[in-house]
Amino acid sequence: MAALNTTKKLYGLIGYPLAHSFSMDYFNQKFKAEHIDAEYLNFEIEDIGQLMEVISEYPNLDGLNVTAPYKEQVIPYLDSIDDGARNIGAVNVIKFIRNDRENELKLRGYNSDVIGFGKSIEPYIDAKHRQAMVLGSGGASKAVSYALNKFGVEVMHVSRKKSASTVTYEELTKAMVHEHKIIVNTTPLGMFPDVDKCPDFPYRFLTKEHLCYDLIYNPDETLFMKQSKEHGAEVKNGLEMLLLQGFAAYEIWTK
Repeated sequence: MAALNTTKKLYGLIGYPLAHSFSMDYFNQKFKAEHIDAEYLNFEIEDIGQLMEVISEYPNLDGLNVTAPYKEQVIPYLDSIDDGARNIGAVNVIKFIRNDRENELKLRGYNSDVIGFGKSIEPYIDAKHRQAMVLGSGGASKAVSYALNKFGVEVMHVSRKKSASTVTYEELTKAMVHEHKIIVNTTPLGMFPDVDKCPDFPYRFLTKEHLCYDLIYNPDETLFMKQSKEHGAEVKNGLEMLLLQGFAAYEIWTK
């Protein structure tokens, strides 16, 4: 990666892969529209250890977003994390705090996923939405579960691997699906370019009372959403969440 010879503010996204991400276009359009002297870049790194290389090569970095698979792996590289991110156990925003007099840089972690998802799903939650299934066990699932718990929604975690805190897809029954009227896909299955994939969920048990929310926003309608809609469920993708967490991330960087 070649260093940028500029004094403008620089922000970016670390993750792997990043071909699906809309964040760079979103932020650069925002900077242009609001006449902000800043730029946003994608840093597709194959190992979280490359984070420090990125920071070294781009000395004008002021903040980063973090996406899969590094929302949990990045935590040991941070000097501090706020209480929300600590409770969730995942970070998707890094604020750069500089002390120029002492030539010191501190990295502080936050989680804006919980803000974006919470604001996005809140209008859909009503009396029948008191239990949810969260598909996946990564950093995004932790933020989603945290947000749902704040609304008083009980969460069942579903994963391919059995653990003390999860059930497997094979164990799901019609009764379980009927009890849990919110289904949230936090896995990357179905994300561009692998649009022909989806979680191995028993879609036949869904009803018109279910809300099936996919955190994926590229493509607009995932296979998870198509199969859910075919069985009567209301569906929603993750674009609104992306935008809302982006607003929150920029506020964290600049406050």
